[in-house]
Amino acid sequence: MGKIVVSQNVTLDGVVQDPTGEEGLASGGWFNDVSDSDRGAWAAIEYDEALRAGALLLGRRTDEWFGSRWNERTGEWADRLRALPKFVVSSGASAASWRNGTVISGELSTEVPALTAAIEGDIVVYGSAQLVHELLRLRLVDEIRLTVYPCVAGAGERLFPQGNAATPLRLVDTRAIGDALGYLTYECVRPA
Repeated sequence: MGKIVVSQNVTLDGVVQDPTGEEGLASGGWFNDVSDSDRGAWAAIEYDEALRAGALLLGRRTDEWFGSRWNERTGEWADRLRALPKFVVSSGASAASWRNGTVISGELSTEVPALTAAIEGDIVVYGSAQLVHELLRLRLVDEIRLTVYPCVAGAGERLFPQGNAATPLRLVDTRAIGDALGYLTYECVRPA
């Protein structure tokens, strides 16, 4: 049986929006504000996560972003990500952008449990803030892995939006990545 794992890059104040600065937000681009060695250490963690994953679950915009960048990228990490089955949540798209993708458009409350029953291993969610918000609201997330960047964005969409129901978490792992990044792993605690 699979489990839903949200894997996110976040600022200290929980912002997930515009990490590369491509959206043009004044607070964007924080992903690039670390050293090359820190980025290399982060990439090693992400590659290991991809090796352990059984599938990816993505929102439409995240699928488009990755598809436009990773479909032609070379290397073992890119090969692994392309090989993984991808499930793209979208009510309007008819095809996924990233190779090996399948669009799902049904109710998350039934589609996601069906995925976890059918797939062994981690079903990793990258980016996809709107999807993550809904998965958290429906209590379908099993684990949250955060790479924390040493900055305060001050504005932008947050991983945990104001007004969402409380999400009880249990810290299961912490470690430093390189010289500047923190890596936190939380298990989502489901009500009894």
